[in-house]
Amino acid sequence: MNTISRAALAATIGASAFAQQPKVFESTLAEQTDVAVTVYNNDLALVRDSRTVTLDSGEVQLKFMDVAQQIMPETVSLRGIERPDALHILEQNYEYDLMSPAKLMEKYVGKTVKLTNVDNRLGFTEVSAELLSMNEGPVYKVGNQIHLGHPGNVVLPEIPEELIAKPSLIWMLSAEGTSHKVEATYLTRGVSWKADYVVTLARDESSMAIDAWVTLNNQSGAAYENAQLKLVAGEVNRAPQEEVRMVRREVMMKAASAPAPMVEEAFAEYHLYALPRRTTIKQNQSKQVSLFNAAGIGVKKLYEFRGDLNFYSQRLAPMKDQKVAAFLEFENKEANRLGVPLPAGVMRVYQEDSSGMLQFSGEDRLQHTPKDEKVRLRLGNAFDVVGERVQKDYKVIGGNVFENEFEITVRNHKDSAITVDVVEPMPGDWTIQRSSIPHVKKDAQTAVFSLPVEKDGTVVLTYRVQVKFN
Repeated sequence: MNTISRAALAATIGASAFAQQPKVFESTLAEQTDVAVTVYNNDLALVRDSRTVTLDSGEVQLKFMDVAQQIMPETVSLRGIERPDALHILEQNYEYDLMSPAKLMEKYVGKTVKLTNVDNRLGFTEVSAELLSMNEGPVYKVGNQIHLGHPGNVVLPEIPEELIAKPSLIWMLSAEGTSHKVEATYLTRGVSWKADYVVTLARDESSMAIDAWVTLNNQSGAAYENAQLKLVAGEVNRAPQEEVRMVRREVMMKAASAPAPMVEEAFAEYHLYALPRRTTIKQNQSKQVSLFNAAGIGVKKLYEFRGDLNFYSQRLAPMKDQKVAAFLEFENKEANRLGVPLPAGVMRVYQEDSSGMLQFSGEDRLQHTPKDEKVRLRLGNAFDVVGERVQKDYKVIGGNVFENEFEITVRNHKDSAITVDVVEPMPGDWTIQRSSIPHVKKDAQTAVFSLPVEKDGTVVLTYRVQVKFN
């Protein structure tokens, strides 16, 4: 075969290979017809992105743009909504090498760029240069001179093909027809939610109201316009995965209230909350939507003076001016004007002062709580209630048997009567031999003495206990 024939054959093969390259079609948010986002407690969201795309028949490539930067590629799926048999996936890829000034420059190391300058002292205002290195700054070769940076701009001839402006899903498809309604589904990191509760406690501390809010954070690298939003409360198990390095940006705070509460339903072993209207979740946004509102909830104010397991095996010095903790307790029941699953979050308690202004009076973290369960919130330590503990007697009966006698004094400086529960954690096997006030055995390791204390009053509890350590 002569040289001309070989060249012609190579050209023919090259043209044939080029002709067989599948045509590329791009889909952006402009083609999006619907988007739904389900957010889980553990920094995870399920995105369902529906679009109408136009494709040629045969083998084509679909570049599905404007997806989350923190997408988990192994979770991606694509399906035809109306004609599932008219679309077959041959291959899928996720491209996330996004362009930036530094990456663009790195791609041109060893190549020719154009330098434009504003300083004539360099001898040129525009010149071609070879970019030699980007290690700790750009190094250029202009003629026979090496320049370490320059005071002007770098002009690149084109954007490298391997760099993209937006993260994209790339599908190689075998398609029939032209117009297809498709739905891409994937999991992404970077979207999370938590519950926040505003509790307004009545002046008489016998009732309260709850305004429950969902605080949603989106750092996934994508925005979700006019989305259907659902939230899953519960601990969804996930298999261990390799860590993927992701770029996180500063969160911009913004709150938006919803006119209607979210609709709750049981789902598998969890609870699902659906926002009854659509909402836009912007990238790098924190927003709030109403979960529910409830008023007239019965509540009790409790006071607790707690001991320690280590008090019974050693001699103790008198403990003066000890703190007494204050709690709120209520039943999450329908009969108590509540009775709804409460997602984990922080309950912040406010109460009116004498002028009618709400003041912050404490907060506590709530775990996932189903209906018909009791909720107990610690507010802090009571300022006007003081406890003292004096060890009146201590004996070692045997190698692991001890007898102790305690005198516990509680003083109430409030302007109303209260009840203080003296909670004594007990180690090993224990027997209260005598006490001035009856106790309740709450469980195998706890004795509780309830002390009614009048306004500006003092109550003294004495008890003797024998403890056998196991």
